[in-house]
Amino acid sequence: MLDELKVFTGNTHPALAKSICEYLKIPLGRAEVFEFSNENIFVRILENIRGRDVFLLQPICSPVQKSLVELLIMIDAAKRASADRITAVIPYYGYGRTDKKDQPRVPITARLIADLLQTAGANRILTVDLHAGQIQGFFNVPVDELTALYLIRDYFKRKHFETLVVVATDMGISKRARDLAAKLNCPLAIAEKRRLGNTDQTETQNIIGDVKDKIALIIDDEIDTGGSITSVASAVQNLGAADIYACCTHPVFSGPAVKRLAASPIKEVMVTDTVPLGREKKLDKITVLSVAPMLGEAIHRIHTGMSVGAMFEEA
Repeated sequence: MLDELKVFTGNTHPALAKSICEYLKIPLGRAEVFEFSNENIFVRILENIRGRDVFLLQPICSPVQKSLVELLIMIDAAKRASADRITAVIPYYGYGRTDKKDQPRVPITARLIADLLQTAGANRILTVDLHAGQIQGFFNVPVDELTALYLIRDYFKRKHFETLVVVATDMGISKRARDLAAKLNCPLAIAEKRRLGNTDQTETQNIIGDVKDKIALIIDDEIDTGGSITSVASAVQNLGAADIYACCTHPVFSGPAVKRLAASPIKEVMVTDTVPLGREKKLDKITVLSVAPMLGEAIHRIHTGMSVGAMFEEA
């Protein structure tokens, strides 16, 4: 039955696509995806996909605009090649933080991206840990949102910490942090954060909860410039935390992020490979876990008509 399944990738994260195909025990689909000298992107699918179930993998991460346009053109190419169903596999949904109109005269770019993907011809979306749950409602096609929470839980359970407290970087991530705390059977603390204008700078004003003499596990959905998570780390250190760990699903690590993490009191940062991490972004304190088995299993279940949600009911 997997003979009808085809997985293709753009240029943003081919390593993840290969790992997914290894899990599925199928070859990665052959395609040309490149940029002409005039910066126009060209896509050509090099095998027959007529009537096939096609999955196109591409996180919308650096280079963001190029990644997005590659994905849109790949979807269009698959549609014009008469694919039966096209699923856009987007491990990291870029522009997800622009999910509401919180200032006058600003766009809701997360909705715009959803419109573009559907107009291009995507019949289904598969993604991991959206920045905001309401993004699912921006689509008129099915959206399967997976979570890396179980990977994080299993990793830190193996460390057997006795005095653990999960710390949410802000109120927005508090529900996910509460879920993780419940899975690790430990208390929750929440940081009060203030963003300084439209910059990437934040200020931690207070920690709600007890972190003194405890091992603090700071959680966020993504680490961008590292400002929020290092600010919270400094705050819990000042309140007497014994050790500080951090985790996130999406290690965007833009700008000064790596330097900030290196200089921070965080002992270890656990991330996943929803976005590629180049050598220049790797530190000894960064641990990367792969989402390939999770995405591969979800793709298998979508293709065979099984429940995707049941993956987490069984976990």
